[in-house]
Amino acid sequence: MKVIVAVDLNWGIGYRGNLLERIPEDMKFFKQMTLGKVVIMGRETFESLPGQEPLKDRINIVLSKSETFNTKKVTICHSLNELFNELEKYNSDDVFVIGGESIYSQLLPYCTEAYVTKIENRYVEDKYFVDLDKSKMWTLVSTSDPLTYKDIQYSFEKYANVNERMHEKLHF
Repeated sequence: MKVIVAVDLNWGIGYRGNLLERIPEDMKFFKQMTLGKVVIMGRETFESLPGQEPLKDRINIVLSKSETFNTKKVTICHSLNELFNELEKYNSDDVFVIGGESIYSQLLPYCTEAYVTKIENRYVEDKYFVDLDKSKMWTLVSTSDPLTYKDIQYSFEKYANVNERMHEKLHF
């Protein structure tokens, strides 16, 4: 399982249910990485999608504690056990965690790789991602050359979970 996220300099990911910045190349990268794959998100992230429609050409799974949340458009799991049972159907390399904050924090320990679009800017934010640069569990393995959108610099970074042995034993 992998995680994909865009963060600012504070590792912020959102404010009032919205992304901090919409960078076309980041959107393109997200689509390229997740197309034809399984995406896991929380209810609030799903509800923030345009028209509350699932992401096209992907298997959409929503992890939500809410027993009243109901839609036929996505697969809904109400617990990590239920989610891991559902994920047994898929190759774990084809599973991407896409947010939000609570889902990232619950599932990050189970991920082998993290794809982080690092935006060299500070925003007003109310949702955060774990600072992987300060985590002993993660190591930076690659970074793109700096890119620019309007006047904002950003880069694509890939991190690896250093606890690979755990992942060899982990079966959904």
